[in-house]
Amino acid sequence: MPNTYSQIYLHFVFSPKYRQALIKPEFEQELYKYITGIVKNLNQQMICINGMPDHCHLLIRLRPALSPSKLIQTVKSNSSSWVNKKKILSKEFNWQTGGGIFSVSHRNIPQLINYIDNQKKHHTKTTFKDEYLKLLKHYNIDFKNEYLLEFFM
Repeated sequence: MPNTYSQIYLHFVFSPKYRQALIKPEFEQELYKYITGIVKNLNQQMICINGMPDHCHLLIRLRPALSPSKLIQTVKSNSSSWVNKKKILSKEFNWQTGGGIFSVSHRNIPQLINYIDNQKKHHTKTTFKDEYLKLLKHYNIDFKNEYLLEFFM
């Protein structure tokens, strides 16, 4: 779209199916590179990606020609196919349905990059469930417990 100017930053948070800790350290960085490639091939800009074995954070600058739902659907579908084709795990890998998508102000980008980059340190003090609920509350999102990501205690 010529002459279209935008500044749309989105923070995506999603998890492997049943919130299993399947993003193993031995292939985590390769997975993140693959996901970054998917985003780039969709003509979008990956700002930051990181996570934990049981969830992933993406910060993406979105061009308005693509909807956020189509973007994340393509990321999840293509990356789970990649993991399964490479036979990285002994069982099938799938992403959980749903997740969080949060709009981010340009002025908050540096803090969010720091937050995403330091996920491993952050989660020594906070569980993913607590983190996710805090994000939902921070962004004033009305939610029903029965529709939250599946959390195991």
